[in-house]
Amino acid sequence: MPELPDITLYQVRLREVLVGLPISKLTIWSMFVNRSVNIAPAELVGQQVLEIHRVGKRLVIECETAFLVVHLMIAGRFVWKPGAQLERPKSRDILWGLETPTGVLTVVEASKKKRSSIHICGSLAEAQSLGRGGINVIETTLADFTKNLTQENRTLKRALTNPAWFDGIGNAFSDEILFHAKLSPVRLTQALKEEEIERLYSAIRQTLTDWTARLQEEIKDFPKPGQVTAFRPDFATHGRFGQPCPVCGVPIQRIVYAENETNYCARCQNEDRILADRGLSRLLKDDWPKTVEQMLGEE
Repeated sequence: MPELPDITLYQVRLREVLVGLPISKLTIWSMFVNRSVNIAPAELVGQQVLEIHRVGKRLVIECETAFLVVHLMIAGRFVWKPGAQLERPKSRDILWGLETPTGVLTVVEASKKKRSSIHICGSLAEAQSLGRGGINVIETTLADFTKNLTQENRTLKRALTNPAWFDGIGNAFSDEILFHAKLSPVRLTQALKEEEIERLYSAIRQTLTDWTARLQEEIKDFPKPGQVTAFRPDFATHGRFGQPCPVCGVPIQRIVYAENETNYCARCQNEDRILADRGLSRLLKDDWPKTVEQMLGEE
């Protein structure tokens, strides 16, 4: 799922290609993508795009009297084709599209489960109400961050990826943040020391700020679907299971659950202890290594 740096990149590039232009056509091909009923998509045709807002992991295309709220979910991606005209797609992965005088914007979702959605709202307040309410960590104070973080006793991984607590952090960047904060993903929020909370607060702000700037610098044009990804070669941990930690050289570990996984360095983040994987550790039982030394055959 695109996270804060990716969503901000989309926001910047959508402003460049849409703002100030009228919507010539708006067509929805997937019957499940439109989740609103009060405003018909046809009402946006002819309206000028005024601004692009971000609400958590959603993007809001503000028009003259309506707001198109787009949630890409896990596999959805924007595609911009300059100079093109809106035509019926050959692929079912193309869910909807809009045409302007300078090109066509579509949303594609290369997944069997089509989860992307749009809502058409009558006001910005209504559009913002679709967000989960998490605080923007880039803008919030340390005191408010601490209050949100410790409101319940959850693991750090679960806390950081809860959109009702924190805005724009998902599976990939939570791994990177925890690595840079030198904190285990299974540490409990209410057990953290003051210094550890400050370190986490700093790591979140630094990681998200750096990657937001970096993506905008590296991707000058409208991003292609493959450029918005949770797997980047310069990540320290996420998607790098079995590869050496960039700091200590110990192989990166992972915990797999449902459709997600947590990647971490056992030495840098968890005092050389290897966390149990729900599937593989149960299968291996006593053969599952408990420490880095056992994994490397050093004890």
